[in-house]
Amino acid sequence: MTRNISIFAHRGASGYALENTLKAFEKAKKMGADGIELDVQCTKDSVLVVFHDIDLFRLTGKRKKINECTYDELQSYPLGKHFYRRLSKERIPTLEEVVHWAMENQMPLNIELKETLINNVEVLNQFLRRIQLPKGSHFSSFHEELIKNVKMQRPDFETAFIITKKFNWNQLSPNIHYDAIHAHKRYYKHDLLDLCKKANKRIRFYSVVGIEPFLSDPHPAVIGWITDYPNKVAKKVSKK
Repeated sequence: MTRNISIFAHRGASGYALENTLKAFEKAKKMGADGIELDVQCTKDSVLVVFHDIDLFRLTGKRKKINECTYDELQSYPLGKHFYRRLSKERIPTLEEVVHWAMENQMPLNIELKETLINNVEVLNQFLRRIQLPKGSHFSSFHEELIKNVKMQRPDFETAFIITKKFNWNQLSPNIHYDAIHAHKRYYKHDLLDLCKKANKRIRFYSVVGIEPFLSDPHPAVIGWITDYPNKVAKKVSKK
């Protein structure tokens, strides 16, 4: 799918398949997504895995944190919601597995670095020093220290800071260590987008579902949409 504004499938095509699994990533590819957004946590034995929550309960039913478990232990936990997990063959994938899949398919990744990486920076750095990623890939995080670390290790990688309501848009500067901002669609406001453009910072919006009016005529600062429904967003933008 070719367009100026890329569509990244949030945790894969998570509106149709179990989030952060290879099945969800394959589904997103078939739906024509331009890239995959995924989350990275670190296990007790320093394995980078693709999983959103620090708590395992929502998708495994286990009352444990992901950084309290070894990778082998995690592989014994089927993934799914409620009783469906009893029949599930899905397991938490490693970041290495997903990167291998992405390279084979030349599928750009938006790699969100989660909270367990803060105390495992050297594990992250070992990954950064040797990794290759498809063109258009980037790293994002709510944790600015992790984004700064990526930029120090690999200045060739694009970085994006995921903002919250505490973010001071007026402090945006061309010299800051992230290249882009990721924001909830509630922040799609022209005065804020103008500040991004002035600071030479690009922006992607998440929680997009495919019915938003701004999809048809996006601000020049916008470079991406992040969505659970890549097919719906693609259909909307194709009608421009």
